[in-house]
Amino acid sequence: MKVYGCVGTDAGACTVTIDPCPIATSAMSGSTFGHLFCVTNFGESHGPAIGCVIDGCPPGLRLSEADIQPDLDRRRPGTSRHVTQRNEADAVQILSGVYEGLTTGTPIALLIHNTDQRSKDYGNLLDTFRPGHADYTYWRKYGLRDPRGGGRASARLTAPMVAAGAIAKKWLREKHGTVFNAWMAALGEIEIAFESFFEISNNPFFAPNASIVPRLEAYMDALRKSGDSVGARIEVLAQGVPVGLGEPLFDKLDADIAYAMMGINAVKGVEIGDGFKVVAQRGSEHGDELSPAGFRSNHSGGVLGGISTGQDLRVAIAIKPTSSIRLPRASIDRAVQPTTVETHGRHDPCVGIRAAPIAEAMLALVVMDHALRQRAQCADVTLAVAPIPGNAP
Repeated sequence: MKVYGCVGTDAGACTVTIDPCPIATSAMSGSTFGHLFCVTNFGESHGPAIGCVIDGCPPGLRLSEADIQPDLDRRRPGTSRHVTQRNEADAVQILSGVYEGLTTGTPIALLIHNTDQRSKDYGNLLDTFRPGHADYTYWRKYGLRDPRGGGRASARLTAPMVAAGAIAKKWLREKHGTVFNAWMAALGEIEIAFESFFEISNNPFFAPNASIVPRLEAYMDALRKSGDSVGARIEVLAQGVPVGLGEPLFDKLDADIAYAMMGINAVKGVEIGDGFKVVAQRGSEHGDELSPAGFRSNHSGGVLGGISTGQDLRVAIAIKPTSSIRLPRASIDRAVQPTTVETHGRHDPCVGIRAAPIAEAMLALVVMDHALRQRAQCADVTLAVAPIPGNAP
């Protein structure tokens, strides 16, 4: 905030002029995420390209497209019969901010071309609104909307965030040893027991359990034939998180995590640590005991008072069923007359199947931003004793 002095000649006519916070002004449109590691997302689902500009990446990080592409490949469409068959390579191009393989500290622009749009599939949606979709709210807010592939409301706009998250993940891994993993914990009513991190990358569901994959495949085959959709629960874990990240009162680490996760398309709920299960817990159970050897449990999810404890960050998100389904649904048109909507074209019957790398990226962006904020404010804070381990043996 900038405050300017008195304006006017009369002592009784003094006016104080206040300009709003620059961060609030730049974030007015809702397309920029972060404070010190700022990511501005641009594009539409069926436009020529999508991408982002990252401002605030520290200089000296060795970076190329090869560091970013693997995460985009994990998220991209068309990778199995259980997701949308839109076939996008999602090949990322670094336009700026890197010289001779190192980040320069200046804005990094990332571009991803759209190459497999089929806008004709959305011709019947120009004058109608899909129940459960942002069609109606975008129209009421802006007075017009881009119906092609959902326009700005499409989950395709998560690709630039995954690309930005890949850069954050690399910096955090090199500076702090922080690693991120996400997996599908439930598909519809099917609970997926966790067995191994190794299994996550070996199946199209990001399931940490190989034995359940045939059941998930049969479930999705039947769902696609029915023309309906289903939701999912994704869990994401950050390990090796430094202690001390978070800015009380209103920029708490867990508050920013929830904010970031709710920014992912179709997310309707977020849990940190034990989440809503804490309602039935006693204080003697929920409070994570400390010992010289480390914390003895992690019900808090790695955050106390909005500040990281050094334990693993544990987050879960609930993803709603896809709104674009073939089944007829009652709706209205732009003249507010009753109509029926049937959505054809290529859609994910469960958007949660491709959400694991997105959740990883958004958690990494939050941790990255707070790591830079901690470095800026408290880099010279030292204590005589080292922090206790996040997990007692």
